[in-house]
Amino acid sequence: MRHVIALDVGGTGMKAALVGPDGELLHQARRATGRERGPEAVVESILDFAAELRAYGLDRFGEPAAAAGVAVPGIVDEERGVAAYSANLGWRDVPLRDLLAGRLGVPVALGHDVRTGGLAEGRIGAGKGADRFLFVPLGTGIAGAIGINGRVESGAHGFAGEIGHIVVRPGGSPCPCGQVGCLERYASAAAVSEAWAAASGDPEADAADCAKAVASDDPNAVRVWQQAVDALADGLVTALTLLDPRTLIIGGGLAEAGETLFTPLREAVRRRITFQKLPTIVPAALGDTAGCLGAGLLAWDLLTTTNRTEVTP
Repeated sequence: MRHVIALDVGGTGMKAALVGPDGELLHQARRATGRERGPEAVVESILDFAAELRAYGLDRFGEPAAAAGVAVPGIVDEERGVAAYSANLGWRDVPLRDLLAGRLGVPVALGHDVRTGGLAEGRIGAGKGADRFLFVPLGTGIAGAIGINGRVESGAHGFAGEIGHIVVRPGGSPCPCGQVGCLERYASAAAVSEAWAAASGDPEADAADCAKAVASDDPNAVRVWQQAVDALADGLVTALTLLDPRTLIIGGGLAEAGETLFTPLREAVRRRITFQKLPTIVPAALGDTAGCLGAGLLAWDLLTTTNRTEVTP
């Protein structure tokens, strides 16, 4: 069967798959990045993992993968195929596309992890059929993928969609980016975990525990949760004012709270809009497979189109 290799590289682990022509996952695997051994070791782990996937596909399907796609975090120069910077992985200016192409002997596409996840959500997930969407995963931080007129935008310098660094609380908490009051300091899963651990007196408590306490009407949890929802709504209204998306897709760990998040969030956004049109606000559909599926779609796009970020609803 014709297939491609897909890799989704995270801060601590890698998800991989062999993906068929219709986006079906033919084989899945996971591996640690080995980041404790340094950035060069991480790169070698990626190359070795991809080579193993190629060998597996050749053995199982009787032919090698036709192409490969890889999604990585941090700053990504998609045009040049360079992983420019990742604080979590410690690398700078890694020509990952060329390294993988040399190891595998097939065309390789390189993408930003969140934009790649947004590509998958836009094509085969919660944004399917929407001409304009914004994908916002709420995890350790907050980023975004902008789908406009059938494309996931990377921007002129690769920073498009960084909604987590919209300032929603001027004079607020310092952010590692150098600003103060950034959205991800208030509404990311990490921020909610930090706030709930302090409010509950349990240093091990996290955002999932806070959501459970909200469902049980714990007043402290409701206060912490509502503060996060209000900050998120402020950031989202700024984004939808600029981008006018038809669909707003919320993913990441915080979205796993389901209607505990979505019911108050929809109401908070509705209260804030004036002239703007209220988008449909929906949970992401693909979970933690979005990045891997998106990487596979990038690979297939190499074989079918010259535009590596096109979304075809």
